[in-house]
Amino acid sequence: MHIGILGTGVYLPEGRMSAVDLAAATGVPEDVIAFKFGVKSKPVAGPEDTTAVMGVKAARTALERAGLEGKDLDLVIWCGAQHKDFPCWLAGLYVANEIGADDAWSFDMEAMCGSMMAALDIAKSMMLTHDDLSTVLLVSGYRNNDLIDLAEPSTRFMMDIGSGGSALVLGKNAGRNVVLGSAFKGDGSLSLDCVVPTLGSRAWPPAEGDADRARFIVIDETAFKARLGERTLINFYSVIDRALKLSGGLSRKDIDYLAILHLKRSAHDAVLAELGLRADQTVYLDEYGHIGQNDQVLSIELGLERGLVKDGDVVVLVGAGLGFVWAASVVRWGEYAE
Repeated sequence: MHIGILGTGVYLPEGRMSAVDLAAATGVPEDVIAFKFGVKSKPVAGPEDTTAVMGVKAARTALERAGLEGKDLDLVIWCGAQHKDFPCWLAGLYVANEIGADDAWSFDMEAMCGSMMAALDIAKSMMLTHDDLSTVLLVSGYRNNDLIDLAEPSTRFMMDIGSGGSALVLGKNAGRNVVLGSAFKGDGSLSLDCVVPTLGSRAWPPAEGDADRARFIVIDETAFKARLGERTLINFYSVIDRALKLSGGLSRKDIDYLAILHLKRSAHDAVLAELGLRADQTVYLDEYGHIGQNDQVLSIELGLERGLVKDGDVVVLVGAGLGFVWAASVVRWGEYAE
């Protein structure tokens, strides 16, 4: 028995911010933003594209590509952002209703920007152990750019954050695009370093002015960046290596395509160099920025469009989520072979 990807979907809103716009908002030179931060432009949602609505739009595309309808789904897993249409609200049930998944149940889960890989592993495990789960939708929406103050120096490293949605339809014995191994690593010592300080239970009831402070801040920028710099790339390599090993004993030399989240250019290049990959074995998302847990699905779709992902390829999805969690999953793209 195997679990495979039947269809992918990505939704990007029409609104965009360019490097010129970001330079005006941050005071950072345009060429630094475009070539060092690696953000030539990014999609930014308007009021009509709420977090869950973007997920719905991506889900409809994924279902169409899978040749299925909402009524064919057994489970909908929301793996998008916590910053949803409403607080304390299940976005997955909303999506299920909107796409006509009347017989599906749903739950929301979160591993920040590692959520798509975590959802892949959770869905695979559930499908292999539940006879009544044959077709599962993973769906995500993300507009955490709402929570970024571009004038705040401590969170300038998050200026690449944009908006969008993505979805994957998984099938039992799908016959293609088989989900292999996944691996994860967490470090809770970083959990309080970058937070939105208001509107949570630690600051409830809200005080006057709290709505104006509903933005990410870094408490100690120097210490945070130093500790993160020591651990980020090492943990990327760790989860990639373990996910490959869990995928039938694969190794770095077996990677054909890397679906990696948006990073600043130097970090992106360092990852490729460490893994022994060429620039044409991935897509650098400098025209999209970082769209949270949607980056990996977006990268796969761009790789397919450009002929970089082919049948038989080992595709590695990798990302990291604030808090911090590192996540990687391996997919054997193309027709399934025993």
